[in-house]
Amino acid sequence: MKSFFSTVALASLVFLEAANGHYIFQKLTANGQQGAAYQNVRKNTNNNSPVTSLSSPDLRCNVGGASGAGTTTVSVAAGSSVTFTADQAVYHQGPVSFYMTKVDSAASADGSTPWFKIKEIGPKFPGGTWDMSASYSVAVPSCLAAGEYLLRIEQLGIHNPGSPPQFYIACAQLKVTGGGSKTFSGVSIPGHVKSTDSGYTANIYNNFNSYTVPGPAVSTC
Repeated sequence: MKSFFSTVALASLVFLEAANGHYIFQKLTANGQQGAAYQNVRKNTNNNSPVTSLSSPDLRCNVGGASGAGTTTVSVAAGSSVTFTADQAVYHQGPVSFYMTKVDSAASADGSTPWFKIKEIGPKFPGGTWDMSASYSVAVPSCLAAGEYLLRIEQLGIHNPGSPPQFYIACAQLKVTGGGSKTFSGVSIPGHVKSTDSGYTANIYNNFNSYTVPGPAVSTC
């Protein structure tokens, strides 16, 4: 009988998680001001069931995020800090990465242009503890050439070894001012993470003593 009720309780938790959806990065803080939900962040259409296919274009800006219609492009100075905030704290272990891509128009870009990584957050050792927060900040590179960009946050849930890792993604629309003339080479998304990357296949519950965040190296000025 106890086993039956335990099974029912577990099923109820799974149902509630599915009903409520996972954490969704909805807001962007720029110039010291936090925008409204989806003001500067493209709105997804999947209640943030995670993207799990390494070959899907949805890896760029999430399901429904290929268009910036209805999303405002915010001006930020090169070198300044911006922050993504989710509707609730991240609760699946895994790394956080930030990418940018230079575009002609942030509002109409579909994310098919090359992306370069500007920050990554892995676990802290010893212990392998993760930064599981509701907000994550990143500095726009101070040397970055002025222009319009998509800024992408990627949180990769690797909490369930043996099942496909889960990508939680959002894109903000930026117009970068000032800065320098630096342009970065980038990678295609999808294609930035390989199924053979050690950080993609890592088992965080077994001899977890080191970790490499998947994807390209961080681009620096």
